[in-house]
Amino acid sequence: MNFQVTVLKILVAYPDGFALMEDLKRDMAVLATSGRDWADRTRRLAAQVPDLDIWSQGLVERVSGGWRLTSKGREVLEFMEARPATPQPVEAVSIDHGAIPEKALVPPLPLPADRAKRRRERREARERARASAS
Repeated sequence: MNFQVTVLKILVAYPDGFALMEDLKRDMAVLATSGRDWADRTRRLAAQVPDLDIWSQGLVERVSGGWRLTSKGREVLEFMEARPATPQPVEAVSIDHGAIPEKALVPPLPLPADRAKRRRERREARERARASAS
């Protein structure tokens, strides 16, 4: 089980993304003993962001007896849960001028550019512009 992904998933389920330490510990224990499915899922999600560090990247903050998920943390979690990087082939029907339709595998269309990455880059550019303006 990936601890950091589990923390993100637990916090996103709480109102305002805030949970007290005892709630976090309880939920963590439940998920840690829930079986291999959870461990496999968190491993897959963590593979989307190999350098994940919820503290240094500002995804989670410590607040009066608990932890809170930041907006950046929500964005990273959404990115991790987005479509897989390698799309599966799409089955299509081709028609040969009146012949019986044949099923053929068509290669997948290229995915649009990574929206979360573009959004993050725009936000960082705005923050740099604000910092240099002051």
